[in-house]
Amino acid sequence: MDIDDLAPRILAGERRALARAITLIESRREDHRTHAAQLLDRLRGHGREALRIGLSGTPGVGKSTFIEAFGCMLTGHGLKVAVLAVDPSSARSGGSILGDKTRMERLARDPNAFIRSSPSQSHLGGVARRTREAIDLCEAAGFDVVLIETVGVGQSETVVAEMSDLFLLLLAPAGGDELQGVKRGIMEMADIILVNKADGDLEPAATRTRADYSGALRLLRKRPQDPDGFPKALLVSALEDKGLETAWEEIQALARWRRVNGHFAARRAAQARFWFEAELRHSLLSRLEREPMRGIVEAFGRQVEDGTRTPSRAAEMVLAQIEGGSAPN
Repeated sequence: MDIDDLAPRILAGERRALARAITLIESRREDHRTHAAQLLDRLRGHGREALRIGLSGTPGVGKSTFIEAFGCMLTGHGLKVAVLAVDPSSARSGGSILGDKTRMERLARDPNAFIRSSPSQSHLGGVARRTREAIDLCEAAGFDVVLIETVGVGQSETVVAEMSDLFLLLLAPAGGDELQGVKRGIMEMADIILVNKADGDLEPAATRTRADYSGALRLLRKRPQDPDGFPKALLVSALEDKGLETAWEEIQALARWRRVNGHFAARRAAQARFWFEAELRHSLLSRLEREPMRGIVEAFGRQVEDGTRTPSRAAEMVLAQIEGGSAPN
């Protein structure tokens, strides 16, 4: 891997170089991880800043349809748009369909758009393991807006809020009862709620749903990073391209307010700290999968299985091995 050749091509906005770089950072091979770290170091300090927008919602709410319509509107304004979509991986085979380009055929043909599907690989939070680094690459490639589409599985998807500047929650009309189990976790993180499918026979139901959620948002505690009126609920129709311009205006207004008041930069700094600690935890856990720790974990695991040692005591002793000390029997 020639990092000296790949880095300038990404900065020049070459789509093939960007796709190759994302493949590199998603690889689990040790040598690829080393090259990926070198590439990200080379691209650090490029001075470019994209607006990172996370988008979540339950399956079937129309995330892909909305992203295609919204992305085409943005490219129509002369903006470059990158879409990072995460597909769920099979618990049995580990495979993913990765069909987002097929669902976003019109946007996929747009020269100012870039769509990349990645498998979740059972990573929790609705995003892939290296989505955050893929965002950095898209930003370095000169994209103005990066849309991060989550798997769409529910409450755990708040992780996407830790890698985006704004977090949008897409809802379907009259879905209140079906969303009771997920809305508290996601609603408290959402900056803007978009009630999709506000067209045809569903338009009255969408209007009622928006009113319900507008009332619910007023009951939430006001966050310091929000101006008056936010978070708010809006009506959109991806099918008829209704409400998309209004949604974009509200997104821009919120982003501008946060920049002026220092919340934008502070949020990115806090996110960098969050991902540093997450990477540290992951690296420590990966040590348990390599020898000699793998053998030690396996030995204590057998003791837990046969009942000669409790799980908490076994975990304590494994941690003592990592620290180079010893724990009482």
